[in-house]
Amino acid sequence: MIGLTTYLEQAQTGVWDVQAAFLPKVYFEAITRAGGIAVLLPPQPVSAEIAERVLDGLDGLLITGGKDVDPARYGQEPHPTTDTPRTDRDAWEDALLTAAISRELPFLGICRGAQVLNIARGGTLHQHLPEIIGTDKYQLGGGTFGQVDVEAEADSAVGRLVGTDPLEVAVYHHQAIDRVGDGLRVTARTEDGVIQAVELEGVPFGVAVQWHPEQTGDDLRLFAGLVQAARDYHRAEATR
Repeated sequence: MIGLTTYLEQAQTGVWDVQAAFLPKVYFEAITRAGGIAVLLPPQPVSAEIAERVLDGLDGLLITGGKDVDPARYGQEPHPTTDTPRTDRDAWEDALLTAAISRELPFLGICRGAQVLNIARGGTLHQHLPEIIGTDKYQLGGGTFGQVDVEAEADSAVGRLVGTDPLEVAVYHHQAIDRVGDGLRVTARTEDGVIQAVELEGVPFGVAVQWHPEQTGDDLRLFAGLVQAARDYHRAEATR
């Protein structure tokens, strides 16, 4: 049972134009195709107790992509290009992730999810990557995903799942990890040094990637890794 965090945005369907929780199908389809059961987790008021109760019903957690995290969470003023904060989602995902780490629940972060993890561990972000590397290739705009090559470390969960040869991945991010958070290890980068994967040391499965594996429908290896780790977690919990 894998919980996937969702967006909370204004949405139109039929005659309705309302705030709604939603998630692109490619996320939960990747989980189900990898053998998991997807449960959607919309942003809502949260406390440590609520987060623990939610995780009681899950075997794994997926922190999905979306809007920029509020820079106040890592002690910075917003850059002009930074999204208007979604503080409810920031708090929700931080609480879920913190509780998941505490109980060693397997988790996977995607794009924003990698940034949420880094900030939760005390790290910071580059708020506008084009100012650092001089190109907007990581976020082309208009809903068009860029394609870049990443290389994973051999002795890492990402490397074991996707291999260590250059891997072409889909990207859509104008922010990136700057100072790496406590306990995190960088396990994949692009050739220009942009961090594309981090892993939390000391837990069975704590992986986050800056790219969008859900956009590559014929490559489920990261999702399969999460589902297998969740299966192992479920079996271990059942014997306690």
